[in-house]
Amino acid sequence: MLGVLAVLSGCGEADTDPGPGGVTVGEAKALDQAAEMLDQQRLPNEVLVEPGTEPGESAAPTAAIE
Repeated sequence: MLGVLAVLSGCGEADTDPGPGGVTVGEAKALDQAAEMLDQQRLPNEVLVEPGTEPGESAAPTAAIE
């Protein structure tokens, strides 16, 4: 019986144990996984378009020659 308790006590923190920032260990793990997923979905800078411009257009206004 003592062997079983020794094995179970060495398993680490439970998901319901207090974790960093006032959340549980399980919640902290879930937040870390969500942040990692969002980081992997970032677009490259060259794909981003500034508001008010069309893709391939310069964001700086150009003067028309008349």
